[in-house]
Amino acid sequence: MRLKSELYKKEQLELCDKIIKILDLSDNKIILYELDNDKTKQNEIMKLIPDLRKYFSFKNITGVREPEKTSRPWLSIIKHVCKLKYKIISVDKQKKYNNNSIRTKEYEFLLI
Repeated sequence: MRLKSELYKKEQLELCDKIIKILDLSDNKIILYELDNDKTKQNEIMKLIPDLRKYFSFKNITGVREPEKTSRPWLSIIKHVCKLKYKIISVDKQKKYNNNSIRTKEYEFLLI
């Protein structure tokens, strides 16, 4: 029996491109705090779950396997699917929003 990674390579890369398009990466970076507050992007990514289940082996993607048990299922999906084409580097950041200092993470996407 062949693996889904062999059978659906093209479809997996297309889903990765869809997620990157949804994220609308500026400077190849996303800020977790901003993504936490952007329900539109979160919902768009969550709508991809049926396709992700079809084209990926999702036992390791908790955002697809059990989205209701995960606090940020969309982040799990982003990290797992985008690693097909990108190396994702996470850095802790202090950002100012509305005169408040917020501790968050910044994810940088480097094309492989």
